Parts: sequence; C-alpha cells; structure tokens
Amino acid sequence: MTTPVCTSASTAVFPTFSSYVRARGPVLLRTARSLSANPNDAEDLLQTALAKTFVAWDRIEDHRALDGYVRRALINTRTSQWRKRKVEEFAVDELPEPDPLPAPDPAELQGMRDAMWRAVMRLPARQRAMVVLRYYEDLSEAQTAEVMEVSIGTVKSAVSRALAKLREDPELGMLWA
Repeated sequence: MTTPVCTSASTAVFPTFSSYVRARGPVLLRTARSLSANPNDAEDLLQTALAKTFVAWDRIEDHRALDGYVRRALINTRTSQWRKRKVEEFAVDELPEPDPLPAPDPAELQGMRDAMWRAVMRLPARQRAMVVLRYYEDLSEAQTAEVMEVSIGTVKSAVSRALAKLREDPELGMLWA
C-alpha cells in the first residue's frame, strides 16, 4: 500500500522531487530489484527511471500517483534494455572448426612407450603382472584378482605400490618434467 504524498488535492501542496525520492526510494528500489537479478543493475534501473520522472515532474498532474508513474517508468526502461541487448550468437551455414592440435612426434611417443616399458620391467614380477593385467590388458580389479588367484584387496595394494614405484622412476620423471 502506498502512502499518499499529497493529503488534500485542494491545498495542492506537492512534494519536491528530492523529498519524494528520500521517502519512497527504498520501496522503489525493492520494485527495481524484482525486475532485475543483479542488485547493481536494479540500482541503475531505478536511477534511470527516476531521471525520467524528474524530467516530467512538472507535467505530472496527480502527485498522489507518483509511485505508479515511477513503476511504469521502471518497467518500460527494463523492457527497453531487454530489447536492446546484443545478440552474440549468429546462425551460420558452416560450423567453425577449432584449429587441430599438432600431432605428437611419433619418435617421441615411441621413446615414451619404451621408457615406460623398461620401468615396468624393473618392477617385481608379481607387481609387474598385476600392472600389465590392469593397464595393458585392461582387466578390472576383480578379473585381475581371479587370474592371479588373489583377493581384490591384494590387487589394489600391489598395483598402488607399483604405481608409486613408477612415479619415482628417474627415467620416467625426466620424460614428464
């Protein structure tokens, strides 16, 4: 409910613009915030609507309807902003393709594979077998445990220790450094 600014039309005592803004500013800001998701945009929206109201202040005959006038200015301003927004997507016939990544050097890839295999060969036989089954043969932990005739927990711990040794391998460390 709005409080009438002018109590009697016969006395024609109109408030000044600044006293109106001081008195009704918080209510109008809540209205602006309901129109905009961003609080900063809401403040800008209210400021623009109040500027439009200030320009028309002398032409407004019924100052008891100022809140409605400012709310309409808020809505019209927000609608204008929405209509003026830039469209940054354009329909095109061909999709732009990203630049392809340069293909890795085959000799470098082979060198990395050889270094990895030499590091795997330095692992103890049981750990090496589990790493080969898990990562080269792509078996699950359960399948690896079944093939090795051990528990799944044994596979997990042995593979974990093997990977820790591979991470510490000096030859592999130089490849990824």
